[in-house]
Amino acid sequence: MMKRILSWVLSLLMIIPLTGCHGSQGAPEFVLPENLDTSKKMELTFWAKNDTNKTQTKIYETAINNFEKMYPNISVKMRLYTDYGKIYNDVITNISTRTLPNICITYPDHIATYLTGANVVVPLDDLMNSDKYGLSGREVKFKGPLFDEIVPQFIKECYFNDHYYALPFMRSTEACYINKTYVEKLGFKLPDIITWDFMFKVAEKALKKDKKGLYKVNNQKVLIPIIYKSTDNMMIQMLKQKNAGYSTEDGQIEIFNDTTKDILKDISKHAKTGAFSTFKISSYPANFLNAGQCIFAIDSTAGSTWMGTDAPLSDISKDKLVRFDTAVRPVPQYDENNMQMISQGPSVCIFNQEDPQTVLASWLFTQYLISNDVQINYAETEGYVPVTAKAQNDASYKKYLSKGGDDNQTHYKVKIDATKLLIKYVKDTFTTPVFNGSTSLRDAAGEMIESVTKSVKRNQEVNNTYIEELFKNVTSLYRLDRMNTSSSKELGALPNTAKAMLAILIGTWILIGLYLIKENRRKKQNS
Repeated sequence: MMKRILSWVLSLLMIIPLTGCHGSQGAPEFVLPENLDTSKKMELTFWAKNDTNKTQTKIYETAINNFEKMYPNISVKMRLYTDYGKIYNDVITNISTRTLPNICITYPDHIATYLTGANVVVPLDDLMNSDKYGLSGREVKFKGPLFDEIVPQFIKECYFNDHYYALPFMRSTEACYINKTYVEKLGFKLPDIITWDFMFKVAEKALKKDKKGLYKVNNQKVLIPIIYKSTDNMMIQMLKQKNAGYSTEDGQIEIFNDTTKDILKDISKHAKTGAFSTFKISSYPANFLNAGQCIFAIDSTAGSTWMGTDAPLSDISKDKLVRFDTAVRPVPQYDENNMQMISQGPSVCIFNQEDPQTVLASWLFTQYLISNDVQINYAETEGYVPVTAKAQNDASYKKYLSKGGDDNQTHYKVKIDATKLLIKYVKDTFTTPVFNGSTSLRDAAGEMIESVTKSVKRNQEVNNTYIEELFKNVTSLYRLDRMNTSSSKELGALPNTAKAMLAILIGTWILIGLYLIKENRRKKQNS
């Protein structure tokens, strides 16, 4: 019996490492080749995000064609997704089978989770610093930027775990798109920087109705003065502006504090009157804004082409459009003299492969994506900002910015204003810490605002008892308690194969113990 147990255990221990080789643990550490093998045919897969913007798709296709002309032995196959979350889910699913793309547009928060698999994402330090193939290296066949030409606030987000794991691709921030006509009709003068108090004050006044039950400001039955698209960003920025805890750089959760309680109580008051709602509850802010049913629509600067009466991507019928003056302002602040705005936008990472030549080819294409050729063309499609000072200072890009208002397509005024906003306030932007679990924390931040807004609509009272219970529910839902305990951190850091081995060894000792007890009883009975 004992021999059978030991034989069974040894067989399993031998099999597990072999199965692990087909998962994330089997990837060899990338070593930069001496030279790119230009005689070898290589096909790269590139996962990117695109909604329905055909112009962006053409820019990707043009970039791929130009790159393939410079490197005839390298072909790039693109796969487009409609949502970054779907890219994230597909990457997570494919890590175990090592069927990952070569290049992927994603977010640093997501990359931190990918890193739980050993050697899955390639650190870019050696590639960036290579004399031959680094940024503007002597063997690179196109004119890309130097490291110092990448905007420091944008590249900083790509550095974590002591390495650069991505290059920034495009950057945006959030903006407040305002129906200036209605603000002035209500008797207010719109400042250059709006505060939360100012916005809520205007919103509450806008709720007055006439005898027919119509809102006086827009003469309609529907009005939601404030609609926020990304409530996770809302909570994060509010905490940052108040210098309150969110998380530490090493992943300690600090969001469940008294300042968060005060913020949620304040939001609940305005949600209760109907002055405030969210995208998840009411729908796209742009649709309400363009129909004259919203006064403050807060969304990404990359969403500027949907905002305003003449928006080129307006998503409502022409008969519902209301003409008004659209103003673009930074997100509301608690202190207009101490601006805090979130910096966001996709980055590009490279996944490890067994062939280092493929990784090097992937790096060259990644580097090409931040060249002026791609950056300027892509930035002109929406309210994105190029990630390099080289592109921002390019004569053609400056000419593009100077033509704001010349037309309602490429030079749509609201889009240009949103772009200029980020360039002007880039030094006032910040990013959140990146770690395994930072995506969950971000989701939790938004969920608290969504829950409070829904609750008051159901006539629930938002008090300390309610919020404490909300903290517990959110912690459990997003497993934030596991991120704060050292024991779970240590277990989570173990590879799956190691966990399996540990479980088998524990089970083996239990079986041996049971066997010895049984043998001891048998001997006693025989004696």
